[in-house]
Amino acid sequence: MILINLLPHREAARKRRRDVFNVSLAASAILGGLIALAVFLWYQAAISIQQGTNLALETEIKKLESQIKDISGLESEIAALRARQQAVEDLQSDRNLPVHLLTEMVNQLPDGVYISKMVQADQLVTINGVAQSNERVAELIRNLANNTPWFTKPDLVEIVTGTVTLAPKDQRRVSNFVIRVRLVRASEAEKAAAKPAVTASGVALAASVPSAEKK
Repeated sequence: MILINLLPHREAARKRRRDVFNVSLAASAILGGLIALAVFLWYQAAISIQQGTNLALETEIKKLESQIKDISGLESEIAALRARQQAVEDLQSDRNLPVHLLTEMVNQLPDGVYISKMVQADQLVTINGVAQSNERVAELIRNLANNTPWFTKPDLVEIVTGTVTLAPKDQRRVSNFVIRVRLVRASEAEKAAAKPAVTASGVALAASVPSAEKK
């Protein structure tokens, strides 16, 4: 027996394909929506975690800034205390500066040089005097610059030729001078005096090493 299908099978097949396509499209849309929702939720969770981390960091930064301010305040107080301590030590050491000034001036004064006036303003000393010649003044400046740790930076302000009367018929030419020199504080003078001692000990040690090697 021969069966003949008189139904519109092509239209039915097209309808099935259309229905399958629509179902696939809907499933794809739903799947894409689910994926987009999952990605959105993941990003939201990551943002929330990062925001929490940022908040914690900001809190710690504020704590550190407060601690830094406290440390800065302590450092300022320490610096102020050190400055006060140094000022007290300088005052204590400066009590003997006039003694060192007079003692060193006597020790460094060459023959033929006489001091008529000496004024101290803080650490600066102005010396007025009379010398037999300009060479004596130059010798005094060299002595003040090189032979004592209590004076530094001697400066010849002026030197003027004059005369001095020793007897009614005895007049001699002299050099009137003004010198400024800086008086060194006791702590600085002690350091300057200690350096040559350290250098001398180092030289002696270096000299003893070759002699020991020869033995």
